Amino acid sequence: MNITLKVNGESHTVEVQANELLVDVIREKLQLTGTHVGCDTSQCGACTVHLDGKAVKSCNILAVQVDGADITTIEGIGSVENLHPMQAAFRECHGLQCGFCTPGMIMRAIDLVNNGDAGDPTSIREGLEGNICRCTGYQNIVKAVQTAAVEMVEAT
Repeated sequence: MNITLKVNGESHTVEVQANELLVDVIREKLQLTGTHVGCDTSQCGACTVHLDGKAVKSCNILAVQVDGADITTIEGIGSVENLHPMQAAFRECHGLQCGFCTPGMIMRAIDLVNNGDAGDPTSIREGLEGNICRCTGYQNIVKAVQTAAVEMVEAT
């Protein structure tokens, strides 16, 4: 079956199987490998993308379920020359080490800020529950989200 998706502002028509996961379409058919597969069970959050503006784990969504949707991946939020404020804050605050969880963590963190759920360290930690980092201990991730939140709110 063919589905049409708008991914990072660009329309794509993709042939998919009925049981094909969104994360596999993003990575394998669209070659956007910033979205990571970490667990295949919706536990780690490395596959988090924005679906119609909301952070979701793309490893537990069938591609056929999102026909016509607007999807943003980590590749769609900034560039090397012009980082998104959240990307810049993760770099500035050392909110990453190995980087495997970083794309999903950043996508979830942007959603937290956009929804007004990043007001204090406790709400940030609660909001990031379900996105696992095995390296940093979260202190610098929380600091990065707080830093970016200030800039993102001021920009609106």
